[in-house]
Amino acid sequence: MEVNGSYSRTALATASMRAAHQVIDARPLILDDPLALRILGDNAADGIKNALERYQNPRGMALRAHVVLRSRFCEDRLAEAVKNGVRRYLILGAGFDTFALRQPEWARKLEIVEIDHPATQAEKRSRMARSGLATPDNLRFIPMDFQCDCLIQKLAKNGIHADQPTFFSWLGVTMYLDGKTIDATLRALASFPAGSGVTLSFMQPLEPGHDGERQELARRVAQNSEPFVSFFTPEDMEDALQKAGFDAIHFLTPEEIGRRYFSSRPADLPRPRRVGILSAEKGTG
Repeated sequence: MEVNGSYSRTALATASMRAAHQVIDARPLILDDPLALRILGDNAADGIKNALERYQNPRGMALRAHVVLRSRFCEDRLAEAVKNGVRRYLILGAGFDTFALRQPEWARKLEIVEIDHPATQAEKRSRMARSGLATPDNLRFIPMDFQCDCLIQKLAKNGIHADQPTFFSWLGVTMYLDGKTIDATLRALASFPAGSGVTLSFMQPLEPGHDGERQELARRVAQNSEPFVSFFTPEDMEDALQKAGFDAIHFLTPEEIGRRYFSSRPADLPRPRRVGILSAEKGTG
């Protein structure tokens, strides 16, 4: 989100979580993202080490586990999509994501497009320049305000049409948007051809008295003038996706998380108990 012309502080905080994972947590990492440190600046690692209490308290550890998990899951699903012939990757609300800057060899054939608010995108590009991180040849930036702009129109103006299967990332964004905007965006994504897919995250309804960590997170983002707006049960999110036109929806479960991402590493990070991460595809039916 963008606040009064300023870049998103929550997007930067998310980058700091990915960076802290590189510095603090045991190997093997859930998400190998060394460039998250470079985006934050020269002294990022020292700053993290000097603020260990912030990162190593239960709230910080739970949030970090969620942030790196959703990015890893998304990149795994992207790799599968590429194997199936997808050649375009659109990152909605990219923030300070570094995938395009550290892309593996299999991603070189992709057209990668990062879409975000102008101020946040400008801040990222400024940090890239200061850190000596060049823009890859297959990466483009499109500035956009999801609350004000029409996604399909914005893409079309930039030469991106719904004419080929496309993979979308939409992580850490839906909770900041109203329901009308979310529905319109899902319909836009589902207008792309069969074989297209999306990985997204959503916030489940808060339960007073039972969600201390998430209640505190909601309070902190509201203090940054970026409050949570939308909440979905898994059933409601599945309904929204189906109405938009997606017909293959997979929710990441705690059991799958443990098996795929936590079983081969030390128990230094908590396994998320309540997950709002999913992938959805548009089939041929």
